[in-house]
Amino acid sequence: MSGVTTLDRLRLRDTGRIVSLDGREDLLQRLMALGFLPGARLEVVQVAPFGDPITIALDGWRISLRLGDAASIAVEPANGRTSSRTEVP
Repeated sequence: MSGVTTLDRLRLRDTGRIVSLDGREDLLQRLMALGFLPGARLEVVQVAPFGDPITIALDGWRISLRLGDAASIAVEPANGRTSSRTEVP
C-alpha cells in the first residue's frame, strides 16, 4: 500500500480510492452510510476558504466533511501525490 495517505491531506481536484476507515464507531457508521467504503473512488471538488470543511464527490453525491473526519479515511491517491493540504492557496 505504498502511497497511502488520508483524505484530509488531498488537495483540490485530487482523486483517489478509499483503502480503509479508522476512528470512532459512530463516525465510521456515519461515513459508511454515506458511501465511504473501501474501494470507492472519490474526488476533492471544493475547499472552504480557510481549508475546512472540504467537499468530496462520491458516487454522484457531494458530501462536505470536516478535516478531522476526513483524517479517518485512508486513500490511495490516483496521481500518487501524498503532499499536505497546507500547500493549497
